[in-house]
Amino acid sequence: MSDTPFRYVIVGSGNISRTYLKAIERSPGLELVGTVSRSGRQIENAPAELPVFPSIGKVDLPFDAAILCTPNGLHHQGAREAAELGKHVLTEKVLEISRENMDAMINNCEKAGVTLAVSYQRRMSPENQTLKGLLETGALGRVFAADMRVKFWRDEAYYNSGAYRGGYEIDGGGPFIQQAAHNVDLFCWFFGMPEKVVSMLETCVHDIEVEDHGTALLRYADGMLGSITASSACKPGFPPVLEIHTQKGTVVLVNDEITTWEIEGVDNPAAGKEFEVHSGADSAAVEDTAGHEAILQDFAASVHEGREPAVPASSGRLATDLVLQIYESNVR
Repeated sequence: MSDTPFRYVIVGSGNISRTYLKAIERSPGLELVGTVSRSGRQIENAPAELPVFPSIGKVDLPFDAAILCTPNGLHHQGAREAAELGKHVLTEKVLEISRENMDAMINNCEKAGVTLAVSYQRRMSPENQTLKGLLETGALGRVFAADMRVKFWRDEAYYNSGAYRGGYEIDGGGPFIQQAAHNVDLFCWFFGMPEKVVSMLETCVHDIEVEDHGTALLRYADGMLGSITASSACKPGFPPVLEIHTQKGTVVLVNDEITTWEIEGVDNPAAGKEFEVHSGADSAAVEDTAGHEAILQDFAASVHEGREPAVPASSGRLATDLVLQIYESNVR
């Protein structure tokens, strides 16, 4: 890292922007020089002296990168504005909600020669990173089944907190592209993309346009069968679970921590390291920021070192690509 602080601007002033505010405050070598808010509203608990600008183009202080904390379907706009100024872009999940907008973001940033990454901080969990390495080397044997359950709860106040929530136009859908996006990203990171997807989606509890509960079945080219359940309707909300079954046995992760390790001939790699990850089971508010701090530090380092960030756009887009397949394959 350079001795000069890496300077961020946060675009958006909603709930998730507070998480990035805290993460930057807790991260040596990073600096927040301002925020962007069309309404002029400042991020809650931001320093009084922190300036607010109406658009990225109006920021009149030097900065290196924009953090996009706007709603899902507006990410392409922020990325384009930042790229036109030659600024790097880190976007809150998801990359975007359509293939067209994801392509535009990637193309705009490539043409401008700036880095574009997605904040999928669950990849930074030590146990997820260790498991990724074991899967890549084949140490666990052939994986024949993987089942992800993301059974969260969101109340009516959550959906009433923004006119766009619970719709397709800006949110892009329900829990698959919202609450479970981080977990879908892990699924793609671990296992890649399936060759066939079939899903069943329903709106069971909430008065919203999109699904609030559903399950997708996935078949992979090597014969692996997978399933992903995503919900915002399961009271009181439960930590996400991933069960992986291989020729050598079974691994179970609960909220990114290994809770079951029954793999023949391979020692449990969990070293008891503490790395808090917000489960998201019953609230969108994020208090622990370790994952975001790691993403922000890695992003700054990747720019300084001229390397790919932890979650480059080419990889981070896969979660949206899979969710779109899930929505398109819904069986009625």
